[in-house]
Amino acid sequence: MKMELDNIVTWLQEKVEEANAKGVVFGLSGGIDSAVAAGLAKKAFPQDSMGVIMPIYSNPKDESDALIIARDLDIDITSIDLSQVYDSFLKALPFEGENPLANANIKPRLRMMTLYYFAQEMGYLVCGTSNKSELHVGYFTKHGDSGVDLLPLADFVKEEIFELARLLEIPSEIIEKPPSAGLWENQTDEKEMGFTYKVLDNYIRTGEGPEDSVKKIDHMNKISEHKRNYPPAYKKSI
Repeated sequence: MKMELDNIVTWLQEKVEEANAKGVVFGLSGGIDSAVAAGLAKKAFPQDSMGVIMPIYSNPKDESDALIIARDLDIDITSIDLSQVYDSFLKALPFEGENPLANANIKPRLRMMTLYYFAQEMGYLVCGTSNKSELHVGYFTKHGDSGVDLLPLADFVKEEIFELARLLEIPSEIIEKPPSAGLWENQTDEKEMGFTYKVLDNYIRTGEGPEDSVKKIDHMNKISEHKRNYPPAYKKSI
């Protein structure tokens, strides 16, 4: 995994150079995935990497954890509270929706727009934080946290993210924190998915797992296929 870490750093440098960019910007949520992305970005671009903390009625602990990561990795950060932007958007809608996910997914999409603002201003690329486990079951917001230029963690299951975190010397309180997308209060990844990352990682690697979990994973993979592909484009018949 140490070799993989070094290879990711080189890959990031190559991709940024190919794009004629200078560095990377990323969302810093206080979770392990963003912490690992931050650590890799700092190694690849010591002077040209920036984390953006973007609370939207978020748990205050997430921001304090993000600040711990920033301090330990010595990365440049900026913090923008998007709560009022979120409120303004909801007020502009013609009616109050009934699907809680429609509201929740506004948050990562606002964060995506914010990251691209900084990327364009600074000549950076947007570095994503999604891992292989999340991508396999579609546990991400289309045009939200998937709206990025680079996905350095996309081929690593969650268990491997923990290995990378230890190699990068991410603080133990971040590594031990229950993974959460922070979309609503007391939300956790595993509670929402209905199975653990251990089960998911094992199924991705071996094709084996408890029957009920396998059915859920396969279903989630199938219905989220559109998230992992470009939109279908009509082809002219003549």
